[in-house]
Amino acid sequence: MDSYSKQMQIRWSDMDPNFHLRHSVYYDLGATLRTFFLTEHGITPAVMMEKQIGPILFREECVFKREIHFGDPVEINVKLVKCTEDMGRWTMRHEVWKNSDTLSAIITIDGAWMHTGLRKLILPPPEFHKLFEEFPRADDFEWTRR
Repeated sequence: MDSYSKQMQIRWSDMDPNFHLRHSVYYDLGATLRTFFLTEHGITPAVMMEKQIGPILFREECVFKREIHFGDPVEINVKLVKCTEDMGRWTMRHEVWKNSDTLSAIITIDGAWMHTGLRKLILPPPEFHKLFEEFPRADDFEWTRR
């Protein structure tokens, strides 16, 4: 898969006192897109609950490029930037575009998988591997070691 993106709707409640998109909404857009991707590829919240596994973030960073205002059409994508060979740790990058042609923000996250009962990092089950094999990859993608 070359890319994965979705149009996102901006709500009035997403605005800050300066009438542009509130900083924390960018992170919410990234989390929503990742959840859509997982769900559409069979890793639903129910599957994660059954397997007692969930994603955990170590770092989430946003570089703000251009303001987004209420009514601006917004599209966000996600690509895998780094991943360990066992798919236990990964880095993803989102680009937030407005009006189809203006890069408004770049969100980068570092994450892993956690056993939700034990509260410890674990390796993902085999069915998660297929997902990461299909995940859109950035041009600078690299496999890493722990």
